Amino acid sequence: MSPVATEPAGPSTSAGRGARVVLDIVVPVHNEQADLETSVRRLHAHLRATFPYSFRITVADNASTDSTPLIGARLAAEIPEVRLHRLEQKGRGRALHTVWSASDAQVLAYCDVDLSTDLNAVLPLVAPLVSGHSDLAIGTRLGRGSRVVRGAKREFISRCYNLILRSTLQAGFSDAQCGFKAIRADVAQRLLPLVEDTGWFFDTELLVLAERADLRIHEVPVDWVDDPNSTVDIVATATADLKGVWRVGRALATGALPIAEVRAQLGRAPLPGAGGQLAVDGVPKGLPTQLVRFAAIGVASTLANLLLFLLFRTVMGPIAANVVALLVTTVANTAANRRLTFGVRGREGAAKHQFQGLIVFALGLGLTTGALALLGVLFPAAHQGIEVATIVVANLVATVLRFLLFRAWVFRTPAAAAPAELPTQIAA
Repeated sequence: MSPVATEPAGPSTSAGRGARVVLDIVVPVHNEQADLETSVRRLHAHLRATFPYSFRITVADNASTDSTPLIGARLAAEIPEVRLHRLEQKGRGRALHTVWSASDAQVLAYCDVDLSTDLNAVLPLVAPLVSGHSDLAIGTRLGRGSRVVRGAKREFISRCYNLILRSTLQAGFSDAQCGFKAIRADVAQRLLPLVEDTGWFFDTELLVLAERADLRIHEVPVDWVDDPNSTVDIVATATADLKGVWRVGRALATGALPIAEVRAQLGRAPLPGAGGQLAVDGVPKGLPTQLVRFAAIGVASTLANLLLFLLFRTVMGPIAANVVALLVTTVANTAANRRLTFGVRGREGAAKHQFQGLIVFALGLGLTTGALALLGVLFPAAHQGIEVATIVVANLVATVLRFLLFRAWVFRTPAAAAPAELPTQIAA
């Protein structure tokens, strides 16, 4: 991704009429006659004093029926950096979609008219987009370093919503609803036609599409103070958001969205090296992912082993109970790691892998059985809880050994030929 071409200037830089600007920050409004003028003047003063690039403030009036459009027109006539865009239909998403699509600025942003977000976050929000480091940027009230003042009800709803996004759409961003976001104009040009929502779900839909296309989303911890006079209908908004989650999830599942095309056009190029990973001496390909999956399977196997041990212990001695429990869980553990951790599919080699897995099992059995035998010698009348603790510790040691043997022996893949020369730079 190429950085935005611009020359920084002093804090008082502004675009003036007819000049192309670096930042176009949109303020969507509907019947906001009480707050509009104060907020726009405050935002303008802040940008004039602190923002080192040219800017524009666009008041996006979506179907206001009070004096909002008159106030916006007066501000636009008085302040060169302010514009008014009137829409005859409601919807924050519609307002942002319309203004961003028509803007000639290089970075597009928006903030809520109540200015709940501390304006000192504007430059940290925009800077990664100006430099080309990131493609989108969001303010987050849920990240480390954020400072937030709001009621328990809104806090609960916000966290539940983000939990829903993570569990249903696998969203990785921390805060979808904070009214403080920015996007590079070239990225917006490609993504906006794919966003259907015209209301509050617009932000979430845009972020999910960007994330699925492997675009980089920069998060800025913000200071945020809730507006107690907010007129947002929480129930209606939540209902619309859940409908949006369902629609986008279905579109992603059925392949209705051209994510692959967007990724090919805008997505970050993979790091050089085998399998799209950077070749680093001493770090085998896929090791972090394999460790996570192996650990998850190991936890499940350990719990199953303990339950089976306790079950069999009621009818047999500790060593015999351990042997049977470990044998049952080892077969399942080898099969799960074969498919999920090391990505081996099909029946070819399955019997061989299970045989090798049993050899690994024998080593683990030696560790755990030896530990129990030693416990019996040192503490013949040891409580069953001590036996369980011994099994846990011995299994942890056996687990480390199992991973090393699985990776280096059982599921080893032939080493790929090293490339003749790695590029010195990563294509943007």
